[in-house]
Amino acid sequence: MNATAQPARVNGPIDRVLDLQNYFNYFTEIEERFQQRRGSLLLLSTLDWALIESWREAGIPLEAALNGIDHAFDKYDARPQKARLRRINGLAWCAQAVMEATQEMSEAAIGSKRPEEDAALPRESGFEAERIAAHLESAAASLDAAGQQVAGGDPTGTPLVFAALALRLRELAAEQRAAETDMEALERTLTVLEEKLFSALTGSAPETLQVELREQAARELAPYRSKMGVVQLRQVERQFLHKRLLEHYKLPRFSLFYMSQG
Repeated sequence: MNATAQPARVNGPIDRVLDLQNYFNYFTEIEERFQQRRGSLLLLSTLDWALIESWREAGIPLEAALNGIDHAFDKYDARPQKARLRRINGLAWCAQAVMEATQEMSEAAIGSKRPEEDAALPRESGFEAERIAAHLESAAASLDAAGQQVAGGDPTGTPLVFAALALRLRELAAEQRAAETDMEALERTLTVLEEKLFSALTGSAPETLQVELREQAARELAPYRSKMGVVQLRQVERQFLHKRLLEHYKLPRFSLFYMSQG
């Protein structure tokens, strides 16, 4: 349904939970569709997750992403058997088809489907206050550990940035426990904090490490460059670099999407 055709809604707690669940579903449904069409389980790579993140940031509807994956595999399956020299081993193979599916969607088809009726808030929403607070405190503890790891050997002030971010995350955790929090506002705050973290990491990570990661991204993207535009390539490269830097310093994502579902 077109967003302009929807009745006015009050952004209550039910809507906020559904928004975050839709955010989670965006990633999981794309992963499941790709694995289903491929016909066997294949864990998505860092490059694949970076590509999904770039689609989400660009506002590509989930329906367009799923349709693009289907179109890419339909085209591949229609080839004669002898022409299928390589199996599809990466989501980037579907990138061009996803862009085409996005362009083909009419305004009436763009946008996430929302429930037409307000239902009672599920008791197990996945975003309970205590679990959110624990997620934020765990991220703060990881920042503390990373700060100790680089302390003394980093003249850029990164440990101070880590300490400030950890303090802010603990403040948010305390606020979450004290009263009901607007989760959309919280997610926006976490996005800002992540941007500060990425800025600190890219500003302080050793040049050799960053060159190595960019070379790795270039190698993995090489087979798919003809299927992506320049802007999308840059987005994926940036997401790839961010994810690898987090892995290197053993740091988590702050976003509620990455909160443990257990």
